[in-house]
Amino acid sequence: MAAPVTIPIVVNGACGKMGREVIKAVAQAEDMTLVGAIDKNPAVQGEDIGEVVGCGPVEVPITADLEAALVMAQSEGLGVMVDFTHPGTVYESVRAAIAYGVRPVVGTTGLSPERLQDLAEFAEKASIGCLIIPNFSIGMVLLQQAAVQAAQYFEHVEIIELHHNQKADAPSGTALQTAQMLQGLKKTYNSPQVEETEKLAGARGSTTADGIRIHSVRLPGLIAHQEVLFGAPGQLYTLRHDTSDRACYMPGVLLAIRRILPLKSLIYGLEQIL
Repeated sequence: MAAPVTIPIVVNGACGKMGREVIKAVAQAEDMTLVGAIDKNPAVQGEDIGEVVGCGPVEVPITADLEAALVMAQSEGLGVMVDFTHPGTVYESVRAAIAYGVRPVVGTTGLSPERLQDLAEFAEKASIGCLIIPNFSIGMVLLQQAAVQAAQYFEHVEIIELHHNQKADAPSGTALQTAQMLQGLKKTYNSPQVEETEKLAGARGSTTADGIRIHSVRLPGLIAHQEVLFGAPGQLYTLRHDTSDRACYMPGVLLAIRRILPLKSLIYGLEQIL
């Protein structure tokens, strides 16, 4: 009897905080096979990624050669690349994966709208599924859906996102996505009540085209947190999501890997595949 076919997985950014969690989750998934672990840190090249992340040997050496790993993942036509790297390199990695026929599942944020559009066009021409997911937490999806409901009744809203101080981009992709979802209601928020003056530039945060203010906090000790505050006379409605362990993202990552196989274009946001 033939062995069941499993999904070949390449993890790009394998030794990062999120990459390590993905390695553990994939190693435990019966329908997935880890075929590549990409990391540029010269100190770990050639080491077994399973030993490095603490889940036991998986016989996959760490390498910096993404293209070679993509060739391995593409061999059975089912390959998926999970990318948790850096805003400065993710665009080239995703284009390379699509070119090799490997489906990218991307958690790295910081892609510009122009580059997202370019990747969407490239994926469609290649008929390759691509998932860009600012946040893999089911709880965050629920928060965003609740925020859209609340925005129908409130005219004033601000977003506060808090992350560890090794996060390179601000505001976070999740905060931007939340603001974009509220913009879908075609409203203008936070109409000025007084003429404001900032004694320090940026004290009131950044402002979207429709008036939503976003504030970014970066501190050691944080992981990933977001508040959406709605205000009206006599009341404050607060939605908050807190992450205490990056393992909370793994059900979303595994779901995205399984759902991407039949896709033929780029999809943005976990809520689109639930």
